Amino acid sequence: MQTALSASQMHLAIRYLFYLYLMYKTLFFTVLFLLLFSSCSYYKEYVTTDVTYDVDYDHQQMNWDRPTSSSFKFQTGIEIQKRENKAESLGLQINAFGAFDVYWDGVFVGRNGYMAKSGSVEVPGTETTYYQIPNKLSNLGKHTVTLIGTQTYCKEAQRGIDVKLKSYLQLHRSPLIVVGFMNLMAGAFLIAAVYYFFLYINSTRKELAVLLFAIICLLFFFLLIIEYVKYYLDIPYNEFYTRLKIIGWLTFAISMLVPWYFMLQFEFKRKKLFLVLLFITLLAVYIGYYGHYDISAAYFTITARFFSIVIAIDAAIRRAKGGLIVAAGLLAGVVVNYFMFYDFGLFIAFTILVLCMLYLHTIRAKAMEEAHNASLLLSSRLQLELIKKNIQPHFLRNTLTSLIDWIEESPKEGVVFIRALAEEFDIMNDIAEDTLIPIRQEIDLCRRHLEIMSFRKEICYDWQEEGIDENETIPPAIFHTIIENGITHSLRPKQGCIVFSLSFAKEKQFKQYTLLTLAQNRHTKNERRIGTGFKYIEARLTESYGTNWSFDSHAVEKGWETTIKIFEK
Repeated sequence: MQTALSASQMHLAIRYLFYLYLMYKTLFFTVLFLLLFSSCSYYKEYVTTDVTYDVDYDHQQMNWDRPTSSSFKFQTGIEIQKRENKAESLGLQINAFGAFDVYWDGVFVGRNGYMAKSGSVEVPGTETTYYQIPNKLSNLGKHTVTLIGTQTYCKEAQRGIDVKLKSYLQLHRSPLIVVGFMNLMAGAFLIAAVYYFFLYINSTRKELAVLLFAIICLLFFFLLIIEYVKYYLDIPYNEFYTRLKIIGWLTFAISMLVPWYFMLQFEFKRKKLFLVLLFITLLAVYIGYYGHYDISAAYFTITARFFSIVIAIDAAIRRAKGGLIVAAGLLAGVVVNYFMFYDFGLFIAFTILVLCMLYLHTIRAKAMEEAHNASLLLSSRLQLELIKKNIQPHFLRNTLTSLIDWIEESPKEGVVFIRALAEEFDIMNDIAEDTLIPIRQEIDLCRRHLEIMSFRKEICYDWQEEGIDENETIPPAIFHTIIENGITHSLRPKQGCIVFSLSFAKEKQFKQYTLLTLAQNRHTKNERRIGTGFKYIEARLTESYGTNWSFDSHAVEKGWETTIKIFEK
């Protein structure tokens, strides 16, 4: 026989699915990390060529036709000293700005863009190109590589020309291997970004740390794509620096957000000071190394890592959860970056960084789960306390005794007494399971209670209110409890009424309720604040508003004043 799942069972199922997702995600990044480490040797197998050669750097020539001309001719010597697999074609990798034709021993082997000629403008080539060398021209011995071309753009760059000789197949295959792994990593970061964006949007508590993590993952996804887009698109050399600038801006943003994220997660005390110092440091690197894109990006990441390590070590000293493990992970990233090629080291270090962030999220999720369970227990206990407030034996005994006297002496007033008592019980029954109720419902509860107590104690109680916003809500029986304390601790007036005056004010940062009891206070040995009534109020406020509230109750010249402030999140 099938039965519907209870709310607690559904919550338990969702919790286990969430933890399963986190375990899967952590395992995925761990495997990816290991693959990247293992792929380094795999990558080297393809970039290592069986060709041993020597470039004649001493006799490289770069001749310009005239000082104002954009035309150039570059020539360098290459000596092939050893070849193991002569059947495999050799290839030239040339890194240079311009549009040029490439010659191997005077034989044309390829073209990059189209040179500027009379009547036609230059079509810029790409910065990196590959050219296949005919097998019949790749014998052992000395050879000459010649570039004839033009460079009408970016003349101020003053970039050199780099020539490398490798297996032609490996020249094309090795970038594909790198791009394959980096695309896998980029996809993981994109999934993480989308997931945490949805988590932030659909969460009732908008945590800035979750939003920052989503933004960091998205920026790192774009960083990976922009870094390796050169293998997908032919980028003209005159746009070469545009890509590097975008990489620099992305790295700057990530380096700013990562330490900020750790500050939030570890509740770092000097957030504003550290953020200002971090921004000034990153800005100084940007200005000081402007135009040196690789160097500035490296210093951006070093700066972010330094600040993050300081924050993590501070958390470890304070014994914050996850502080020691995150500090160890960040230091491991430093070691990886030191021993590996910059691009690989950077991305593996960032992967370790994300693993640290995910670990903090699992800790946070566990803490939120424990807090949720505690709030459920608190809510159940407060519901019981609310019911007990009006069914406690001495209250019922005294109320019923007074009711009997009123029925005997004045049946009409006795009926009014009974009606007020029934209405208070109805309201109490309606709000027993609610966390927040309309303020008007709370005021009606207070009025009914004052009416009952007027019959019981034969004292005049009056209710006044000012500036009440009917759209506001409040935890149930908050003011009801304050009124009970006011009745208990106020002396019987010789004439007139004991007045309870409730006022409401709303400011930009908070909203405030003030309940003033206008009466002479009883002299008591103990402070009111330690009473169970005030403990109930504080528990209700915590249940509904967390820590975004303040509660103050003290004697004033006219009686007793209680103030409740609820701060905007």
